[in-house]
Amino acid sequence: MPVTISRVQSKRALREFISFPLTLYKDMPSYVPPLVMDERDTLDPKRNPAYEFCEAAMFLACKDGKTVGRVAAIINSKANAAWDHKEVRFGWFDFIDDLEVSRALLDAVVAFGKERGMTTILGPLGFTDFDPEGMLVEGYEYLSSMALRHNWPYYKDHMEALGYVKEVDWLEYRMYMGDKMPDRYPRLAKIVESRYGLRLRKITRREVRTTDIGYKVFDLVNETYSSLYNFTVLPKKMIDKYVNFYLGVLDLQYVSLVEDKDGTLVGFGIIMPSITRALQKCKGRLFPFGWFSVLRSMYWKYEENFEMLLIGVKPEYQKKGVHSIIFADLMKRIEAGGFKYAESNAELESNLEVRALWGDVEVKQCKRRRVYKKEID
Repeated sequence: MPVTISRVQSKRALREFISFPLTLYKDMPSYVPPLVMDERDTLDPKRNPAYEFCEAAMFLACKDGKTVGRVAAIINSKANAAWDHKEVRFGWFDFIDDLEVSRALLDAVVAFGKERGMTTILGPLGFTDFDPEGMLVEGYEYLSSMALRHNWPYYKDHMEALGYVKEVDWLEYRMYMGDKMPDRYPRLAKIVESRYGLRLRKITRREVRTTDIGYKVFDLVNETYSSLYNFTVLPKKMIDKYVNFYLGVLDLQYVSLVEDKDGTLVGFGIIMPSITRALQKCKGRLFPFGWFSVLRSMYWKYEENFEMLLIGVKPEYQKKGVHSIIFADLMKRIEAGGFKYAESNAELESNLEVRALWGDVEVKQCKRRRVYKKEID
C-alpha cells in the first residue's frame, strides 16, 4: 500500500506523534526517550512561546494501517531574518527503514515551506537552539543524553539517497574525571579571581523565584551564543520558559556563576546529574511513578555520569581563564558525587576553543551529529 501523510490536528494525533518513537526504538538499548510532558509543551502552540515567531506543522506517515513515521515542519522567522535566509526546518524526524516513507515526510515539509516562500530545507532542527538538533551519524553504540536524540544508522543512508548534503556537524564528548580534580583548576581560579576582581556566586531557589538572576543568565546566553550557527536570540517569554525549566528544577549546587566586583554576571556553568537510565525506566513519563526515578537520579542516587548543559563567558572575558573558576567549583561537586565521566552537549565541529577548556582531563569524542540541507526546487 502507498504511504499516506496526514497533518496533526487533534490531541489524539499529537499523542501518536509523541509516542511513535517508543515503538520505533523499542529494540535499541542506547535510545533514551525525552520527557513526554516536555515534548507536549514544546509542540503545543498554546504552551510554547516560540510559536510567536515560528510557524509549524506536524505530520504523521501511515502505511498498511500503521504509523510508520513523523516529522515537524518549522519556519523560524527570527532566525530567517537574523541570518538572511529563507529556510524551512524539519525536526522530530523519525521513520521506519523505508525510503518511500522518509521521502514522503520530507516532501510534506518541502511543500509546507514552498507555500510560504522558503527556498531551502534543512534539519534536524527545532524551534530554537534549546530543542534537539542534528542527526546522529556516528556513535550509535553510546547511550543517548537527555538533551539530544538518538536515531537508527539507516537515517544517514536515507538522507544521502534523497540528495541531502552536510550543512554543519556537531561533536559530542565524554570527559573522564579520574580519581581527583586536576590541580590546575583551583590554582588558576585563584589567579584569575585576583587579577580581574572576580568572584564565584552560588544561588538559591529563593533567589531564582524572587530576583532577576535567571534572566541575567539567559541574557548572557543570548550575548555569548549569538554568533553561533543559526542561533535564535531568545525573547523574554522564551527566557521565562527556560528559567523555569533549567533553574526551577535543577539541583542548584551544579549551577556556578561568576561576577565582577560590581556584581555584573560575566560567566556561568550549568551541569546536571544524568537521568537517562531513569527516563528509560519510566519511558519518559513522570506519572504515576516515573517522577520518583527521575528525582532520585537528580538529587539522591546518582547515575555514573553527568551532563554539561550550558557554559558561557562574556565576550570581553573570554580567553582570560574565567572558565577555571567555574570548573574548579563544579569539579569539587563532581568529585563529591562520585561521577565517572561527563557528557558534553553538542559542540560545533569548528569550535576548537571549547574542547581546549578541559585541559588535563581525558577527553574522547563519542558522537557526531549532522544537519542536512537541500535547495527547494
